[in-house]
Amino acid sequence: MLASRGEEVTIMKGWTGKILRVDLSREKSTVQEFGADFALKFLGGRGFAARILWDETKPGISPLSPENPLVIATGPLTGLPLPSSGKLVVAAKSPLTGGYGDGNMGSWAAVRLRKAGYDAMVITGAAREPKYISVADESVEIKDAQDVWKTGSFEAEKKLKEKHGRSVGVLTIGQGGENVVRYATVLSQEGRSGGRPGIGAVMGSKKLKAVVIEGTKEILLSDEKKLMELGQEGYRHVLSKPNYNMWKRQGTLLVLEWCQANCVLPTYNFREAVFEEAANIAGEAMEKLKVSQRGCPNCNMTCGNVIEDIEGHPSELDYENVAMLGSNIGLGDLRKVAHLNRMADDYGLDTISMGNTIGFMMEASEKKLLKERFEWGNYDDAKRLLEDTVRGEGAGKLAAKGTKAAAEELGHDSSRWAMNVKGLEISAYNCHSAPGMALGFGTCSIGAHHKDAWVISWEINAGRESYGPEKVAKVLEFQRIRGGGFESLVTCRFPWIELDFELEWYPRFLEAATGTRITMDDINTVGDRIYSLIRAYWVREYGSKWSRAMDYPPARWFREAPTKGAQRGVMINSQGYERLLNEYYERRGWDKNGIPHAATLQKLGLGDVAKVIGSQ
Repeated sequence: MLASRGEEVTIMKGWTGKILRVDLSREKSTVQEFGADFALKFLGGRGFAARILWDETKPGISPLSPENPLVIATGPLTGLPLPSSGKLVVAAKSPLTGGYGDGNMGSWAAVRLRKAGYDAMVITGAAREPKYISVADESVEIKDAQDVWKTGSFEAEKKLKEKHGRSVGVLTIGQGGENVVRYATVLSQEGRSGGRPGIGAVMGSKKLKAVVIEGTKEILLSDEKKLMELGQEGYRHVLSKPNYNMWKRQGTLLVLEWCQANCVLPTYNFREAVFEEAANIAGEAMEKLKVSQRGCPNCNMTCGNVIEDIEGHPSELDYENVAMLGSNIGLGDLRKVAHLNRMADDYGLDTISMGNTIGFMMEASEKKLLKERFEWGNYDDAKRLLEDTVRGEGAGKLAAKGTKAAAEELGHDSSRWAMNVKGLEISAYNCHSAPGMALGFGTCSIGAHHKDAWVISWEINAGRESYGPEKVAKVLEFQRIRGGGFESLVTCRFPWIELDFELEWYPRFLEAATGTRITMDDINTVGDRIYSLIRAYWVREYGSKWSRAMDYPPARWFREAPTKGAQRGVMINSQGYERLLNEYYERRGWDKNGIPHAATLQKLGLGDVAKVIGSQ
């Protein structure tokens, strides 16, 4: 799909048309160009990452092998003066799931990469000793990282900025990534985190501590004046939205009170859906403790609320980390939750998977399946397990593998309450009474993540008891927009989903940037293309082990009803879920096992993919 050596590439606008490739084993870098066909078919971000990983990942390789490519990708709107455009995607074959893995994150590295003249980086091989990559426009160097190795992500970024200047963008890992904890993430700016399926562990396996980026160029645009006008108008429009002031006060922590009221708050390892101490960790409690606010580049609806944690350090909070390190483990002290969150960020661990895993281990302890004791709501126990997870010591050695592998090793039917899909831990929505959201988790492209299809708010308003086709339609709609569009443009979904910033803005932004009329229908088609390509990646990697069971949420939601709250006694109906999944496959153009039909792939311009997976 990319241009081969010597092939002439037409200069584009909106995209830089260049991918920086760094081989850590050979300590060499090269630049590869791509043309309009590749750009328009995949847009950027997740689209670029999915196609590159499909083309360049040798089937069956270990995710921790030097052969596993690490992709850092921006989109055609990244870094432009537009609302919430400071984001990038990090992707690789996942050490946690064995399938396609990625995550997006806000970082100045996104803006600087584009201004350095690249739309993406592909990092291959592995260093013999700890290294970091320094990119300054055309200058690319692989530098010694001994002085930042074995440090947390906060200290590493601080030292690298002291060396390279405060304006650089930095992507780094903490000790969790260095020690290849399977849900280690990539960090930036003391709280921006991405790559839940273990992308930080992939960096650690390559002995790559960080990527430091400085860019001084201007991005070539089709109509710069028009784009600037649209951007300014867009920013003003965000400020005018009715929910803006409340959003600025609480950000995503607005959601916690809502989840409690609607009985979907993960509590005691998703066993319950309401928490007696929810008010102590919700948005109003946070507001009383808030000391500052942080955001991603180019954002005027900053969502990172910072409080002082129990040990006197600043900790940036959002709903997911508070719910998973709070109610899900029975901890109702927000300042203690904040310190667990800060520890996870500094170590470079995914807070969602970490909170999920602590909950799993606490339940295993309760069932006397562990030698060590971990009590519900015990802050010291949670802190000790988190530290041991990073070190790979004691019960932390098991916890570092994630809930799927831990349950397989532990036995005793513990897979029934290991809360993951495809190995990726479920994010903070208990779906005992939300089958549409459960379908979104089950069919998400990277495993159980809310990012692609957060339909739960719509579902509760529309009627949670239904198993009708309207829920499948909504999941698909959101996957196209959120998992396809925003992940490939790459911009943040929050202006749209939280403040009703109209989707029609994005084709207008794209036309001003690229000179090409790209409609929302075109963006949705890109979303479908990406989803089928990523699904093909999973099928290729799992081979004969692949089945529709991979798209099922955990057994707990079907077999163990909550005992508290208005939704006590309610569970997902297994036959109803089967109907939803069948309808989903049919609408996607996939077979009864969730494998894309050859005709579907051909229609999406992926005929070469159909041949590899043997689609019918």
